[in-house]
Amino acid sequence: MNESKNIEGRSLVDELNSFNKRGLFDFGHPLLNRIAECFVKVATIGAIQAVSRDAYFSAVEGARLDNTAGMPSEVSGAKKHCLHGLRGETNSKTIEALVKNTGKESFQWGLAAGIYSGLTYGLKEGRGAHDWKNSVVAGAITGATLALTSENSSHEQIVQNAITGAAISTAANLLTGIF
Repeated sequence: MNESKNIEGRSLVDELNSFNKRGLFDFGHPLLNRIAECFVKVATIGAIQAVSRDAYFSAVEGARLDNTAGMPSEVSGAKKHCLHGLRGETNSKTIEALVKNTGKESFQWGLAAGIYSGLTYGLKEGRGAHDWKNSVVAGAITGATLALTSENSSHEQIVQNAITGAAISTAANLLTGIF
């Protein structure tokens, strides 16, 4: 009986180890697998971030605490716009607003991760090199795409997000070897 538990335990450990090697998805092509896996993982993180942030702001507003002292205006201003539909009318409206906001933010996070990961992989395969140039292009396209998902995006916002995305991804690529 002891041996059967040991075999079951080893097979579970082996299964978990092989799961890490093969990933979440198998669409038959590494590019598609990578995009889908990054989208799902980062979208989940985005959803958790959105729910926790909105729960925090709801608790602060519910307690009628003024937490803006010493905070920059862009941070304290975010409190006013965290959930547009949350007005405390009914629970169903509150839940609906929370789900909409979480879904939108989760999609944006996942979109950014999927696009960036897919572009860096595709550029690496296409160019045969993984360097800062791939990061510049992938970051710029990802930044521009994210700007297009926001409400009332302007030409200036798209260019600004493309430059920011290129700068952040290039810096991350260059700093990877240092730290």
